[in-house]
Amino acid sequence: MPAGFFWLLTAQFCSGLADHAVLIIAIAYLQEQHHPLWWAPLLKFAFTWSYVLLGPVAGAWADAVRKNTLMGCMNALKALAVVGLVAGAHPLAAFAVLGLAAALYAPAKYGWITESTPGSDLVAANGWVEVSVVLSVLLGTALGGWWVSPLWQAPHAQAMLGLHGWIPSTALLPAFAAVLTLYGLAAWCNRHIPSRPARRAQSLRDWPALWPRFWRDNARLWRDPLGGLSLAVTSWFWGFAALMQMAVLRWAELRLDLPLSQAAYLQATVALGVVGGALWVARRVALRQAWRVLPLGVLLGALLALAVHTRDLGVAVLGLVAIGALGGMLVVPMNALLQYRGHRLLQPGQSIAIQGFNENASVLVMVGGLALAMRADWPLVPLLSALGLTMALGLALLWRITRRWQADRPTTATT
Repeated sequence: MPAGFFWLLTAQFCSGLADHAVLIIAIAYLQEQHHPLWWAPLLKFAFTWSYVLLGPVAGAWADAVRKNTLMGCMNALKALAVVGLVAGAHPLAAFAVLGLAAALYAPAKYGWITESTPGSDLVAANGWVEVSVVLSVLLGTALGGWWVSPLWQAPHAQAMLGLHGWIPSTALLPAFAAVLTLYGLAAWCNRHIPSRPARRAQSLRDWPALWPRFWRDNARLWRDPLGGLSLAVTSWFWGFAALMQMAVLRWAELRLDLPLSQAAYLQATVALGVVGGALWVARRVALRQAWRVLPLGVLLGALLALAVHTRDLGVAVLGLVAIGALGGMLVVPMNALLQYRGHRLLQPGQSIAIQGFNENASVLVMVGGLALAMRADWPLVPLLSALGLTMALGLALLWRITRRWQADRPTTATT
């Protein structure tokens, strides 16, 4: 791995832990303030919106500045958003600012990796990165569950009593303080990442032209057979993952009778499967053979359709571990293939921004649909079962199309 790679991983891990822990804390805050349950998916919606709005400019911005500096500044902005939430800002507004920082952080992070790592090592690098990302998602969620539980709040509540005179009264102050510590640590790690020169400077006169260029580059990546395939799979997968991140919390409360803190712990069991699956596939699947992992997505969808019907905690844990392993084996090769094709066809920051735009547009659709379903009181278990079946059928169709295309062009390579 290139110099500074593991500083990048550490910064990503700390920042991701905080991003997902603060989501659980904010859901507990909504409950504490007696807001409707369907507001919880809207937190994710507000966080994600900036990825879509800034898609045409985020990549150009990442290519126009030093990426390590940009990443450090965005972690500082995340910390300011949390301070605003604690100080009484509307939760959706605070999460919109968090999303703004994350949307600018992502193309800088992945652009640095793509520029610093040879193509032959990208699958291995992405194995490390995706393990870090998914661990931060799932362990951050579990950590958020710990921080909203009485086991964490009670010992630290006395130390926070002196602050109640100038901020709104909430029992979650110790949890918010822990999140701010993580963002500070991430910003400190960003300072140790080797600086890379700005790849492409942009003047203010150039910004209006970025939007039409973005849409042309987006269409170009979709038209590329391997780029379009990997973009379709990763977009669907991350939309599905975001929906499951929110839905599993509610599913565990309804189906397994777990409170929010323990429902958050349940998500961490997926981490074992994801780590094992991602590390296994990083060692055994070459970049040019990445498309061969598509049947794993079919199996993942079918397993989800069955697993959501259980009421047994042990069966639920085993099902989530298996789903995590299949997800890790599916997304790592597809993500590496997408980054490789994007780097060959486009500027690194631009290709990552296009990837983020499509994946997060899928997230908006998924979590927005979940919020509407929760507001309408639709039954959650049949909804998740139908989602799993839809995923299985969709990836089976992609598998069939890709096999036919490969048969027509038996000498096709990723180049």
